[in-house]
Amino acid sequence: MVKAAVLGAAGGIGQPLSLLLKASPLIDELALYDVVNTPGVAADLSHIASPAVTTGYLPKDDGLQKTLEGCDIVVIPAGLPRKPGMTRDELFTKNAGIVAALITGVAKWCPKAYVLVISNPVNSTVPIAAEVLKAHNVFDARKLFGVTTLDVVRASTFTAELTGEKDPRKLTIPVVGGHSGDTIVPLLSLATPSVSIPDDKIEALIKRIQFGGDEVVKAKDGAGSATLSMAYAGYRFAEAVLKADKGETGIVEPSFVYLPGVPGGDEILKAVGGLEYFAVPIELGPGGVVKATNPLGKASDAEKKLLEVAIAGLKGNISKGVEFAQASSAKL
Repeated sequence: MVKAAVLGAAGGIGQPLSLLLKASPLIDELALYDVVNTPGVAADLSHIASPAVTTGYLPKDDGLQKTLEGCDIVVIPAGLPRKPGMTRDELFTKNAGIVAALITGVAKWCPKAYVLVISNPVNSTVPIAAEVLKAHNVFDARKLFGVTTLDVVRASTFTAELTGEKDPRKLTIPVVGGHSGDTIVPLLSLATPSVSIPDDKIEALIKRIQFGGDEVVKAKDGAGSATLSMAYAGYRFAEAVLKADKGETGIVEPSFVYLPGVPGGDEILKAVGGLEYFAVPIELGPGGVVKATNPLGKASDAEKKLLEVAIAGLKGNISKGVEFAQASSAKL
């Protein structure tokens, strides 16, 4: 029996993400939590003919506890969406407290669950989550993930458009670093199968991958951000974790992880100037991260320059998250 929870299930990402998880044959129970509308969302989804029994909870009547008790995997898209002109960093003060409170619930009621953080800015919210779990003495770095899958999805989709590949799923492009702007580094030189991109197109492609979220915000004209594509990306990563947990081998997905706590992380830690958090391809298995792999040494010279920019940006993002969590720990 697999119980999954979505925290922030009534939001723009949460609803389509919950729909995808409800349709998954890998989930037996789906618990939804948000500050509004979750009973209605759960009732709606419960009419779908799939195995997952679906329930929805609000904060009242110990709703978070009921949502999380017995959970095997927790996906967290909770928080406010980006608005036009707003950077992910500006979201920090809005969403940091939300994430800290929800992770406190995870620490209390399902400390051994896989935790998938979607709430932006991921570069800061994942360190917040780790610090909260550490404060409760339940931190397992192999089970905490910052979901950067949307960057991977965009990389394959946008590259396929340029190369004429009709099915983007046939392209695998490692995307490393973080999950905002120029902290996102697509390693196009390591694409599998290899791709040929005209020199005059590469810079624009990289920028589109890095700032694809802005494209959606602009197109929605103030009515939202990347919700449907993010829901798909979150589902894809959750499905990968669950398949690996059931014993399927060879599953590799990039994710923003705590390097000192995962196998293979120490080698990468040195390569990124001591940054404790970094998105790299990780092999998944029962228990979470089996091995983090280091593609950085094979990056092209141009990509290594992008990595320098990403590392500089991530230092501040990570510190901000850690400092917030440590300052807030006494209140949680």
